[in-house]
Amino acid sequence: MSNSPLHPSALAPAVQGLPPSATLAINERSHQLQAAGRKIYKFGLGQSPFPVPAPVVAALRAAAPQKDYLPVRGLKPLQEAVAHYLRRQLGIERPAAQVIIGPGSKELMFITQLAYAAELLVPNPSWVSYVPQAKLLGRSFAWLPTQPSDDWKLRAATLDQHCAAAPVRPRLLILNYPNNPTGATYSAIELAEIAAVARRHQVLVLSDEIYGDVDHTGQHVSIATHYPEGTIIATGLSKWCGAGGWRLGLFSLPPELEWLASAIAAVASETFTSVSAPVQHAAITAFNGSPEITAYLDQSRTVLTGLGNYCAGTLRRAGATLPTPAGGFYLFPDFSPLRAKFATRQITNSAQLTEALLNDTGVATLPGSAFGRPGDELTLRLSYVNFDGATALDAVREGAAVDVAFLRRYCADSVAAIHAMADWAARE
Repeated sequence: MSNSPLHPSALAPAVQGLPPSATLAINERSHQLQAAGRKIYKFGLGQSPFPVPAPVVAALRAAAPQKDYLPVRGLKPLQEAVAHYLRRQLGIERPAAQVIIGPGSKELMFITQLAYAAELLVPNPSWVSYVPQAKLLGRSFAWLPTQPSDDWKLRAATLDQHCAAAPVRPRLLILNYPNNPTGATYSAIELAEIAAVARRHQVLVLSDEIYGDVDHTGQHVSIATHYPEGTIIATGLSKWCGAGGWRLGLFSLPPELEWLASAIAAVASETFTSVSAPVQHAAITAFNGSPEITAYLDQSRTVLTGLGNYCAGTLRRAGATLPTPAGGFYLFPDFSPLRAKFATRQITNSAQLTEALLNDTGVATLPGSAFGRPGDELTLRLSYVNFDGATALDAVREGAAVDVAFLRRYCADSVAAIHAMADWAARE
């Protein structure tokens, strides 16, 4: 084999064989199939269907001339706006200087794992990128078991059992809620129980609250309320503000973790330098909030609640088991009750299940195995927001009730896709 640096053998071991992120891969494949003339229902990538609120778009337009490099931790007025947002939305009091702005929360999570040499603890199932980031960095990780009867939520006793089995050592728990992939969220009592265990075992918590403002009740609670000194809050613009492509995420750390904030900022200074200046200036408007943005969020939650409940109910009637979505825009159905029927179609695992669905119905989903579940399960994740969010919001703004007639009119592709899945599953 050649020893040339141009040879593939020069790839770092952690990168060799690393596939693209599953969510991005299914999105690209969906685009390719659409370009080839197939009717594809894009339930794979988790992207908000709603437009960026008009005041935030106007702020970006006005900020277009901003061209200077900004401070590594972020634009000071934006840090202040985020601190005010956390106080207003979550009741969390933290200094603005402890806010770090990054090019998406994913990058900040990666840098945190780089800076903090800890065992990564991840409830199973979890979002597709947490564990691959640990693998890239050579960090140890552990999947923490959950149960479908608990809506796949981490229980405090499970965390306690894992931590008690070995001496105290640096550990980083990533807790994401409302959850991707399940759509479930945690109550204040459940969060308090997990916080008590984390404090007792000195576990650092990275609370991924990117879907907090699309909690369907509008009553999202942060675990930082119960464990302020040991919790990093992660959020951004992508999910509640419909601005995934703007690539702005943020961390809020308590003063007790300034040593870690300084390390994250140092790595950021050597990698991404700072986030786009126009986007940071526009984000001030987003995090300051306004009556128009509050109405936008209320209307978005109304649509997501109605559609999520409808889709979950349709899949249950077809034989799947799954949590009722409490936030975000995801479902995590388990088709195990139909295993015998699916076996006659040579479908015995989640990868075969998603492939057959795509080929037979045009519905693009992701296998549960991409989220840490055993490959032989019949779980999959779908993002049920394949519709024109701007038109749907306009209808709600004009007084339309989000009933079945509304869903069939304004969320037609999502409804068609979920019925295609249900009909396909019921087929003998």
